[in-house]
Amino acid sequence: MSGAPNGPGDRATPAPGGSDPRAADVLADGLAGAARRAGLDRAAAGERIRGHELLAAMGGVRGLVEALLPGIVFLVVFTATRDLLPAVIAPAALGVVFLVLRLVARSQTSPAIGGLVGIVLSALLALRTGDGKDFYLLGFWTNGIYGAVFLVSVIVGWPLLGLAIGALMGEGTAWRRQKAKYRALRLLTLIWVAFFALRLVVQLPLYFADNVEALGVTRLIMGTPLYGLLVVLSFLFVRALYARDPNGPAGQH
Repeated sequence: MSGAPNGPGDRATPAPGGSDPRAADVLADGLAGAARRAGLDRAAAGERIRGHELLAAMGGVRGLVEALLPGIVFLVVFTATRDLLPAVIAPAALGVVFLVLRLVARSQTSPAIGGLVGIVLSALLALRTGDGKDFYLLGFWTNGIYGAVFLVSVIVGWPLLGLAIGALMGEGTAWRRQKAKYRALRLLTLIWVAFFALRLVVQLPLYFADNVEALGVTRLIMGTPLYGLLVVLSFLFVRALYARDPNGPAGQH
């Protein structure tokens, strides 16, 4: 979701530490599409979230299957056989099937390609060490990187959720001049930081304890289902924020 260009009076105040607003605009363009897919534009317009819209935010039924099934297959095969090779081949083969099905249906292939790349990298990490727990190693790095980037954005005064929603609603970076809205969007970004951190806090001890089964189950629960819950909370958060802002986009619809 690309936001409307800022007007002459819509100048952002300098970010702490001298951050460049142009860099923030680039980030905003990249984040806006994700915010729209999560339904945050409808939230800011004061609309209600519907079940099918939440499902769509998580990629639809196909997206849920593609996100959850490879992890389930790895866990089941590894638990049943304690043999790493078939345990990593099975989800990788499943990822190829998902990609082929999307190609046949001429639907968007990027989710399947991204999922397959993630599975292959996870498989290679596990095969390199010969330890099943390392199939989950990539997830620790991705959560750590996402959490760190979101946290740094808050520290430098350009919270990523603010950039995404500001671009989505066509207000650019004007939200930074409104103290209440700035603080709220900073808080929402910190909630997502806590989400990534919680995954690490819960799952890393299981990794170091070599408890592959518990780690696998926890990864499944804290993956798409917990993400979906956070999308709902973010939707409600943004709707409440813009509902009480008569000058915001919600008041312009």
